[in-house]
Amino acid sequence: MKRSFDPAEPELMDRPQPVTPELVSDLRNIRRLNRYFGSYRLIMHFLRRWIQPRSRMRILDLATGSGDIPRLVVDYARKIGGDVRVDAVDQQPSTLEIARGLSSDYPEIEFLESDVLTFGCSRGPAAAGSPRQDNEAYDIVLCSLALHHFEEDAAVRLLKHCRQLSNKYVLVSDLRRGLSATIGVYLLTTFFFREAMTRSDARVSAERAFSFAEFRSLAERAGWRNFGHAKFALARQAIWME
Repeated sequence: MKRSFDPAEPELMDRPQPVTPELVSDLRNIRRLNRYFGSYRLIMHFLRRWIQPRSRMRILDLATGSGDIPRLVVDYARKIGGDVRVDAVDQQPSTLEIARGLSSDYPEIEFLESDVLTFGCSRGPAAAGSPRQDNEAYDIVLCSLALHHFEEDAAVRLLKHCRQLSNKYVLVSDLRRGLSATIGVYLLTTFFFREAMTRSDARVSAERAFSFAEFRSLAERAGWRNFGHAKFALARQAIWME
């Protein structure tokens, strides 16, 4: 099954738009999918290894969406007595508006509007937000369910950028393209998540996801060495460095 990607046709959630009931519903559905279909479980697998009681860490979440991953991180850190500060980056102002509204009880999180490919760079287009300390790398850099939104060369740039922004740990997770994933997405969006934006984007995401071999190849092209790469349940995969 060959990857299908047309850069001229971005997913509906990636298109400039105001806060609408459709966008609010779509982001809510994504949070539900993350919770019940593997993303939270995958990320927690690594948080338990990397965040220790009484540790202090600066964390970056790229392509944060409605901020559910940063809230998951903070909830875990609070539970074990860790001290974390999270910069959560997304390029969509409307999505960030929703994320801030959902995160009013999370002062540990700062939401920043920026292109994830240039965030934190000293060169290139100016970003609307920047890390709290521009010259200090993050302890953990996370990027979840975002790589399939990019064509291959941009995906390589993003992986390289993730590595440059971290001084300890990097975790990039995404869907894993395959027949079972495609069938599963079509069933979910036929019987359960039937809203138009969610149905369209979920099906496109299944077609745009990278295969297991392609995902590894992207990391190697980005200069990653001695990294982990594994399949996870429910058509998920991840690469990481530690």
